[in-house]
Formats: sequence, C-alpha cells, structure tokens
Amino acid sequence: MAATVFYVEALPDGGVAELTGPDGHHAARVLRLRVGEKIVLSDGVGGLASSVVSAVDRDTVSLDVVSRKAADRVRPAVTVVQALPKSERAELAVDLAVEAGADVLIPWQASRSITQWKGEKATAGARKWQAVARSAAQQARRPYLPIVSDLVSTKQLVEQVRVFDGLVLALHESAATRMADVDLDVPAVMLIVGPEGGIADGEIASLREAGAVPVLLGPNVLRSVTAASVALGAIGVRTGRWDTAPVEWSDRV
Repeated sequence: MAATVFYVEALPDGGVAELTGPDGHHAARVLRLRVGEKIVLSDGVGGLASSVVSAVDRDTVSLDVVSRKAADRVRPAVTVVQALPKSERAELAVDLAVEAGADVLIPWQASRSITQWKGEKATAGARKWQAVARSAAQQARRPYLPIVSDLVSTKQLVEQVRVFDGLVLALHESAATRMADVDLDVPAVMLIVGPEGGIADGEIASLREAGAVPVLLGPNVLRSVTAASVALGAIGVRTGRWDTAPVEWSDRV
C-alpha cells in the first residue's frame, strides 16, 4: 500500500521529527495515527524520510525517522496551462490535473473565460489553486509539489510559448493532428486547455504562430476541467512518466 505522505518545509536533520499545526491536527484527529504507524515526510522537492509514529498528542505527532532517500523527477516535465473555468469548477480542474501528474499549473485568462480574475481576486485565486494543488499532491502521494504560477493573459501566454524549451500542445477539437501521433521524446511538454467555450480563433492562430501544435485527444469533446487530466494520462502511458510506483515506506537508507 502507498505510504501516507506529509509535506514539511525541510526534512529533519536528525532522527526525530514532529508534525504540528494543521498537519499535526489532521494526523492526530482526522487520520487518528497511532504509535507504531508508518508515514513518509516529504520536502516537496523530492526528499523523502520514512518515519514511525512515536507519540501522539492533541495536535502534535512525534516521529522517529528511520530512512531517507531522494525521488527522481519524472520526464518529460508537463506544464498545464488551464483557462479559468467557472469558479465552482476550478478546484476540480486543479485537483484532477495534479493527481494526473501536472508539474506546473498556469492559470490563463482566455478571451472566452467566464470567470475573471482582477486585482485582489487574482491573488486570492492563485492562493486557492495552490492550496488545492497541495492537497491533491498529498492525496496522490507525490514526492514533488506542483508549482502554481501567476495568472497570464493571452499575450503573456503567447510569449511563454515562444520561448518554451519543449513541445507545446494546444488541445483543440478541430485539430488535424492526433495526440497519439505526436512525438513525445522531448524534455518538457506544455498542455494548453481552453475555457468552456473553447479557444478563440484568434488565440489559436497566435499560439500556433508562436510554436504551439493544435492536437486532438480523441472522438469525444471533453469539458475544460477534465481535458488536462485525460491528456496527462495519454502522456503518462506513452512516456516513462508512469513507469515508477507510488511513494512507499522503507527502512532502507
């Protein structure tokens, strides 16, 4: 069974550690961890520490660290550009993309996005995405936390596409190229997902001119909130991204 993972700012230097604050409360009161149970601490950038619960207080769980290791990053790295969905669906889009393996998430203010992030709403929205991404990564037992970038306009996205060191794929229901036919032997992939109304003609033209390749996932038109996770699954089975097992507890250093 995959190990329960908790993220910490930094892995402990010595052989003991503590979970406190919200994580300590969740471990002690929600998961009801008991002495002798095994968990894995992660620093969110690949460092892992297999640990055993040594004591449980109200909101604190004490741990004995028994082994450490570093997890390799999967390749190719995948950046998901997600056009802002309707507010009630945004969390689902982020959750699914992170569980499916997105390494970077970029919120995009597309011309057809119904939701608008302006001023303080942009800051609050990014923070919400970060919280959802962290929770989804923990649920998926990921050794690396995904990065949530700042909101981009179409103009800013086009510039990012122009300088991206890798393959840029714009998911589009009218594309002539199939995802199954794309050469994925690249160091990095950027997936661009449009809003509920689709990527506007002017936007897809600008993205194509900057180097993006419009691709068709399959015969079904997917919702904006599910498209990235389906594309990530296709990339996962066609590359080495899904060759490794979930994080496991280990007593081997």
